[in-house]
Amino acid sequence: MGWLLPLLFLLQLWGHAPVGGAGVDSKQWGPHNSRLSGVIIPGFASTRLRAWALLDCPFSPLDFRPLDPVWLDTRKVLSVPNCWLKCMLLDPYNQTDHPDCKSRPDSGLAAITELDPGYITGPLSSVWREWVDWCVEFGIEADAIIAAPYDWRLSGPMLEERDLYFYRLKLTFEIALKRRGGPCLVFAHSLGNNVFRYFLEWLKLEIAPRLYQKWLDDHIDTYFAVGAPFLGAVESVKATLSGLTFGLPISEGTARLMCNSFSSSIWMLPFSSHCDTRRDSSLISCVQSGEGSSTVSCDNDEFAAKSSGWPVDIVRVDVPEDPGSGFSPSTMLLSEPLVNVDCSPRTQWSFSAREIADGTFFSAIATHDKDSEHAHHQLKKYFKDDPVLNPLTPWHRPPLKNVFCIYGIDLKTEVGYHYALSNKPYPDNWILTDVIYETEGGALQSRSGASVEGNSRNSSGDATVPYHSLSWCKTWLGSTVNVTRTPQRAYTASEVQVIRDVKHEKGGDIVPDMTRDSNMRYMTFYEDGDSIPGKRTAVWEIDKVDHRNIVRLPVLLRELWLETSHGFHPEAKRRFVSKVKREPIRDEDCLWDYSKARCGMPDQCEYRYVFGDVHLGQSCRLRASLDNPFQHYL
Repeated sequence: MGWLLPLLFLLQLWGHAPVGGAGVDSKQWGPHNSRLSGVIIPGFASTRLRAWALLDCPFSPLDFRPLDPVWLDTRKVLSVPNCWLKCMLLDPYNQTDHPDCKSRPDSGLAAITELDPGYITGPLSSVWREWVDWCVEFGIEADAIIAAPYDWRLSGPMLEERDLYFYRLKLTFEIALKRRGGPCLVFAHSLGNNVFRYFLEWLKLEIAPRLYQKWLDDHIDTYFAVGAPFLGAVESVKATLSGLTFGLPISEGTARLMCNSFSSSIWMLPFSSHCDTRRDSSLISCVQSGEGSSTVSCDNDEFAAKSSGWPVDIVRVDVPEDPGSGFSPSTMLLSEPLVNVDCSPRTQWSFSAREIADGTFFSAIATHDKDSEHAHHQLKKYFKDDPVLNPLTPWHRPPLKNVFCIYGIDLKTEVGYHYALSNKPYPDNWILTDVIYETEGGALQSRSGASVEGNSRNSSGDATVPYHSLSWCKTWLGSTVNVTRTPQRAYTASEVQVIRDVKHEKGGDIVPDMTRDSNMRYMTFYEDGDSIPGKRTAVWEIDKVDHRNIVRLPVLLRELWLETSHGFHPEAKRRFVSKVKREPIRDEDCLWDYSKARCGMPDQCEYRYVFGDVHLGQSCRLRASLDNPFQHYL
């Protein structure tokens, strides 16, 4: 989530043009990969939207004309916010455009590189710019990079109904195969993973069942899921009740109006890890079947475990006590009413992830919040009753050859909220009274300093998506997993920690018994290439990398390049690329060693000053005569 939701993909392997930088020989690592393509599915708020209307803004020279940028044009957000809001809002019931203005997604790579191009705003709104720079530096062919932008305000059914997005995405894969002769690598970030999941389910209904697996094998080789909210994101609840400003100079009330008009906000609601849409006689019903509602089944752990598998209940609300209403959530936190500052009796309700995803939460607050009717309508129409997929149910491993799940960990991440009525009109009728965080190591703490009871984890999330949701893909790993922990910088064999054949219980986490240096940032690889014949599954956890800036992380670019290059190299001997050591491959990988007053890793790096260098590390560069360093990775 967030308006800068970067994803990064290092597609260096696809081209065979000369590569810039000493030590990199594209002749060895390029030709056998030149048939591949990469399809990028961006995240929430990461596609540029343009106006398709004539809208005169009163008392301002800044009007909207066809093809003018809407998301994002900072000038108009500041100067004509009411006009801008008209071009962003959708009807909450049928997802149609505002009568005065409509917006549509831009196309091509330009739609996802910089949302608001400009000397100042460009770098601030950069999403894919750095990644494209890497592709050019490493000689990637232009037709090997395919962007799949979409209107991130819409739910899955509306993307297909209004824009034929999934039909066009299917054609994108087929054209890429015909044009370059090889399968695609799919790179999805944040909400883009939900979009790709929906595409895979939609595809089952689009082509003959006997051809489904063959189509996948022919067109998609590897799926890289970066920062995926597999079980939803808690921030979406805050967007529903009090709004998320995306860092823009708008009020939270305005942000709430905007977010609640998007059906995609419901797409990222947190949900229980114990409930599924698959029918099984051993399961028990956890959602009462009402008029027009679908039934989701939950196992017994849903009722025995606390908070639907999440660390804490997602949201608690203080509402006026109403003994005559006859309504009570299934998990009342307190039996005694609370008393607020104005001495009126109050009751505190607590809602788990299951009660949010099945609509209990929105029904409970309906008498206190008129907008909950809109949210409940969207939840039912576009998710619970969708014949293709109810996405508010846990993922299963996609039936693809190679699946890599990549995310950051151990940053302070929101996992729960406390709200109270503010006695103000909508959309400012709720006030956020407390926030529950998971912190490094999985410990729980509240913003107010109050004690927190819950099920702590072994790590925390990436500052946007909690660890419980990010790490769900660990359940896709088999019974034995190889675990490797390495520094994020260039390193030698002595710094690598490896544990082979770690036992993994189905549905459980994996906590390797490895040492940590508090001054070192690590990257931990969980790899399984044996449990499913002919398929590979891996999870990469990267220390201290937040959800929005993961695209700018050089270590991830490096590992994506090496892993994908290795996967298609005819001389590769291992299931996964070797982690035995990492040598510098770009000048930026060379650093100054202050303890020895020289460049670190002197066999690969040397001091070579260039006019404009402002510090010693900048003058450390790859040796010009460095031989190709990649043979030992095979």
